[in-house]
Amino acid sequence: MRVLLAAAVLPALFLMGYIYKLDRVEKEPIGLLLLLAGAGALSCFPAAILEQLAGGVLESFFYAESEIYVLIDAFLIVALAEEGCKLLCLRLFTWKNEEFDCNFDGIVYAVFVSLGFAALENIMYLQSYGLSIAFQRAILSIPGHMTFSVFMGHHYSKARKAMIYGRPDEAKRSLGTALFMAVILHGFYDYCLMSNFEVLYYVFFAFVVILDIVSIKVIKRESANDAPFEQWPMY
Repeated sequence: MRVLLAAAVLPALFLMGYIYKLDRVEKEPIGLLLLLAGAGALSCFPAAILEQLAGGVLESFFYAESEIYVLIDAFLIVALAEEGCKLLCLRLFTWKNEEFDCNFDGIVYAVFVSLGFAALENIMYLQSYGLSIAFQRAILSIPGHMTFSVFMGHHYSKARKAMIYGRPDEAKRSLGTALFMAVILHGFYDYCLMSNFEVLYYVFFAFVVILDIVSIKVIKRESANDAPFEQWPMY
């Protein structure tokens, strides 16, 4: 059990440490980050309930093996439920938090929520399927959750900054974009794996490589250009 837990959790902890190290302007409180990781982990449960309920409804309209079922399931059920629950955690615990005062903070918060979710999900998968899938999930599933959250966090910071500058409509648009980006990326990731089209398995690996490269570039750029919100006037 100790080996299983280590295999499930260590990849997420490693990526959390990587993001924390890049938060150069003002480190976020450890207590807040642990809270976000815990909330992200617990959000697995409402997400799973939503997926089961919506999946049951979907099965009453479409054959479970059909391509339209897989498409809707990937984007509008699994991705929307999971990323929606993650964004809800962000809103509940960081939106009005006085620590949320720098551009890079949104990425840090989103990554910790997402990796908390991924760690608990990974524990459940390894308990069900054993250590044989640990390496696969360590290099694909855990980083996948992080990359989705990078784009969510980037736009989440934009939303918070817009609200600070008295632009609520722009803040709402940025929040919508934060969710949309994460859902589209997550949905396409899942659809490639769930689809009956064999070619999408090859597309999947190209997609993962490109997404990882772009995400790392966004992380490094936002970390290097990080500054308090008041130093970044909105035009």
